[in-house]
Amino acid sequence: MGIKIIIDLVHSHASNNVIDGINKFDGTDHSFSHAGARGYHSGWDSMLFDYTKYEVKRFLLSNLAWFLDEYKIDGFRFDAVTSILYHHHGINYSFSGGYSEYFGLQTDLDGIIYLMLANTLIHKIRPGALTIAEDVSGFPTLCRTIRDGGIGFDYRLGMFLPDMWIKTVKEVPDEDWNMGHLVHSLTNRRWKEKVVAYAESHDQAIVGDKTLSMRLFEAEIYHGMDRRS
Repeated sequence: MGIKIIIDLVHSHASNNVIDGINKFDGTDHSFSHAGARGYHSGWDSMLFDYTKYEVKRFLLSNLAWFLDEYKIDGFRFDAVTSILYHHHGINYSFSGGYSEYFGLQTDLDGIIYLMLANTLIHKIRPGALTIAEDVSGFPTLCRTIRDGGIGFDYRLGMFLPDMWIKTVKEVPDEDWNMGHLVHSLTNRRWKEKVVAYAESHDQAIVGDKTLSMRLFEAEIYHGMDRRS
């Protein structure tokens, strides 16, 4: 029927649960993650993978193959790719678009290599499968082919758009919507880069906010629900 199933995949970090998770699987703090502070994400209270390790790459790549082989899914939405791309994981870091922000000692080359391996494997197992990157930094070449020196994703998530829609619906009266601003926001992207333009996801609708429908309907959605038909 033309419907595609996309898995929301989290290979950027993992639970620090030591009871039934993989953290301290061998009794150390660096079984699948880096040792010490480098293996811990302070913002998410979770462990960070060490992409230099053979066991980590095998674990994560096997996970991709499993979903493709067993569930016959059509692609992946890679969660929090920014955390994989940089040693600072985007924590307390603002990106202005300068290339020095993307390429330097802060760049995690091992994380980038893992993403290239992941995209290569996915497209080899399932030609036509879709890979979508959730990246807030605007990393160049994210959606260029690996042959061209890119990371190999098919699409980038339009991360600015949900916040734009929420702010517009929440703060701006309908008659004051700026069409020029909306068009610019929807078309502002890197040259020829394919972008998934969306209105909301779990990050907006669940994490301390309302859905767009709740903002549009507000109390009116409940009007008359207590009446008998």
